[in-house]
Amino acid sequence: MPPKKASPEKKTLLGRPGNNLKIGIVGVPNVGKSSFFNTLSKTDLGKAANFPYATINPEEARIPVPDTRFDWLATTYRPAGRVPAFLTCIDIAGLTAGASTGAGLGNSFLSHVRSVDGIFQVVRAFDDAEVIHVEGDVDPLRDMDIISTELRLKDIEWVEKYLDSIKKSGRSLGSNSLADRARKEEIATVEKIYSVLTQDNKDVRKHDWVGKEIDVVNSLQLLTAKPVTYLVNLSERDYIRKKNKWLPKIKGWIDENNPGDPLIPFSVALEERLMSLSSDEERAEEEKKVGATSALGKITTAGYASLELIRYFTCGPQEVRAWTIRKGTKAPQAAGVIHSDFENKFVCGEIMSYEDLREHGSEAAVKAAGKLKQQGKTYEMIDGDIAYWKSGA
Repeated sequence: MPPKKASPEKKTLLGRPGNNLKIGIVGVPNVGKSSFFNTLSKTDLGKAANFPYATINPEEARIPVPDTRFDWLATTYRPAGRVPAFLTCIDIAGLTAGASTGAGLGNSFLSHVRSVDGIFQVVRAFDDAEVIHVEGDVDPLRDMDIISTELRLKDIEWVEKYLDSIKKSGRSLGSNSLADRARKEEIATVEKIYSVLTQDNKDVRKHDWVGKEIDVVNSLQLLTAKPVTYLVNLSERDYIRKKNKWLPKIKGWIDENNPGDPLIPFSVALEERLMSLSSDEERAEEEKKVGATSALGKITTAGYASLELIRYFTCGPQEVRAWTIRKGTKAPQAAGVIHSDFENKFVCGEIMSYEDLREHGSEAAVKAAGKLKQQGKTYEMIDGDIAYWKSGA
C-alpha cells in the first residue's frame, strides 16, 4: 500500500480564538467616525460633534450582517423567530499624533484599540469648512501615516518591555528541557517581531508567521496584528459620481504600506440622509433617484470577513438562526456555541450545505440525494452549513 500522505499542518489564525470578536472604528478626530457609527447602528449612541474628543468612552452596538442565504432560509421555513449573524462594533475616540506617548487621549485610546479584534479605519476625503480638522486641513495620507505610526510605536514600546523581561528571566537557560527550549523559542520569536516592526517597518499582520510563532504573536495582543479595513468618507456628491481626487492616492498608500487591505468608499452624508427616511421603500426609491446605494451592508460584511468569521445555520419552524464561528472551527466547538452541553456531550452533526438545500428544495430531497451527512468530531465547518446536532444525555 502507498504510504499515507501527511496532512498539512493546520495554521492558527492571528487574533483571539472564539466567535465573540469585535471591530473598532478608528481614525483621527472629526473624520466622521461617530456619525458613521450612528448610521451603521441606527442609533445616536456615538456623540457626533464638531470638536476633537467628542467621543471619550467607547460605545458598542451589534450590527446585523446582511446575508441572502439567511433571507432565503427564513422565507422557506417561515419560522416564528429569525436571528441573523451580528458584527459587534465599537466607536473609539479620535487619535492624534503623539498618542503613543500619551498625547490627547492617547493611552486611553490605545487601550481601547487593544481590546478590539479588528479595525475600521475611517479616512476623511471631503472638504467642509464647517467641520474642523484637528491638523488644520484635509490630507488623508497624512492622517493614515499618523494612525499607522502611532499604532506601530506603541507596539514597539510594548515589545521592547516584554523582550527585556523575558531575556532577564531567560539568562539562566542552558538545559535542553522542554520548558527551556520553549522559552528560547519564545525569545527568538519576540526578537523577530521587534525586527519586523523596527527594521522592516511593517505591521505585524503583514509578516508570514508560521507554527508556534503565531501563538506568541497572539499572546502579545499587538495593535498592528489586527486586520484593517479602510473606509474613505467622501462627500455625497463625490460618492454618487464615484470620483474623488484622493482615492487613487489612498489606494497607492495602501498598496505601498499595507498591500491587500480592503478599501471601501462611502459617504456619511448620504448614509445619514438615507437613514432619515422613514421606510425601506423610501430609501430604495432615493437610492434609485441618485444612482448610488448605501455602502453599510458592504462595510459590515467586509468587517465580519476581516475577522475570519463564518456562519452556519440552524433551521426549523420555531427559529432560523445564523451562528457565528471562526474559520477552521470543528463540529463540537461549533455546536458548543449554542450550548456547552452540545460540545461536552457531542455525538455527531447531521449537516447539509445551503447550496444543496437550495438546489433540491427540501430537507427530504437533500436526504434522498445522499447529501445530508453525519459528521463527527474531526469535521471542519464550512460557511453556509446547515446543522442539526446530536448530543448524549
